[in-house]
Amino acid sequence: MRLEVIRKRADFVAANHGVRVARPGFVLLVKPGVRAPAQARFGVTVTRKIGNAVFRNRMKRRFRALLREILPTRGLAGADHVLIGREGGVERDFTLLRQELEQALARAVAGKGDPPRRPRDRGKKPGSHNSGGPKSGGQKSGDAR
Repeated sequence: MRLEVIRKRADFVAANHGVRVARPGFVLLVKPGVRAPAQARFGVTVTRKIGNAVFRNRMKRRFRALLREILPTRGLAGADHVLIGREGGVERDFTLLRQELEQALARAVAGKGDPPRRPRDRGKKPGSHNSGGPKSGGQKSGDAR
């Protein structure tokens, strides 16, 4: 199987609609059927909440090495694979990460992903616009009556 790298944000977002398998060090997203059967793509992403650039890049290097080693034999042919780094992923033992990735890929190939995440509420909560905070026109600290 020929491996390519996912580079466009839209492809990362599209992978989020596939199978999701969470492990302690990472989350694996697999979107089947988007490529020719003889090729597969992979991408790695780590959010800034995890750490500084040096830390994130070290984590991405480890994940890329794992993916290049394991995907040709255990990956889903014709699919996009995305690894999202989680906190603690860089400190995990490399052989443990390898085992977890193999287990996650086996679950994804079998179609046994984790249940979908709940959609985040992007709006404000009802009634939170006037909570009596310091700028809501409430009583100021010097106005004791």
